[in-house]
Amino acid sequence: MPRQVDHDRRRRQIAEAVWRLATRGGLEDVTLRQVAAEAGVSARLLQYYFGTRDQLLLGALEILNDDAEQRARERLAMLGEAPGLHAIVRGVLLELLPLDEERSNRHLVYVAYFVRFLADPALAKVARDAPRALEDLVAGLIAQGQELGQVPRGIDVAAEAAFLVTGADGMQATVLLGQRTPEEAVALIDHQLARIFTATRTAHREPPGPNDRHRPHDPPE
Repeated sequence: MPRQVDHDRRRRQIAEAVWRLATRGGLEDVTLRQVAAEAGVSARLLQYYFGTRDQLLLGALEILNDDAEQRARERLAMLGEAPGLHAIVRGVLLELLPLDEERSNRHLVYVAYFVRFLADPALAKVARDAPRALEDLVAGLIAQGQELGQVPRGIDVAAEAAFLVTGADGMQATVLLGQRTPEEAVALIDHQLARIFTATRTAHREPPGPNDRHRPHDPPE
């Protein structure tokens, strides 16, 4: 067991080196030698744990995604025992926004990966073929809302889920660049959710109507 734990720690050590290089100068020209030097390990050890450069990049991204999922679960758990579907969907979408240092740093790494994937057809194919798990999750939650009478039956579940996820995803850059404040980004999410969860608008912190839609909300801790 201690041996396995040490392996996990070493893989994380190398992955964190990839993330630091990504935020400092991108991933387009990053080499195995540079990552090894940043991680303080030999190139041979790096290849032992990850293999090729592409395998290294994908492996480091997988660890980053696992971290993001774990932190999201922890923050959703802070909503309480029965937060309601509206609050759960809101919590999921807010994980896509750089609302604190942790999420901002993660999104900066994602930006570097995005540019790298655009330049590499093989890596781009991996990204294209990945399942749209987050959209499916949000769609499932909205569908549950329909069953409970919280969401109108006429709502196109798949289309709304795609719009919410891609919309939140697209706001990352505007917040990172300072074009939009975190509070403004959260208010936009709240406005869209109030449109969908019409039966529960007054039961949440989100604004119940157009007169209050610009009232900013503090992002969750």
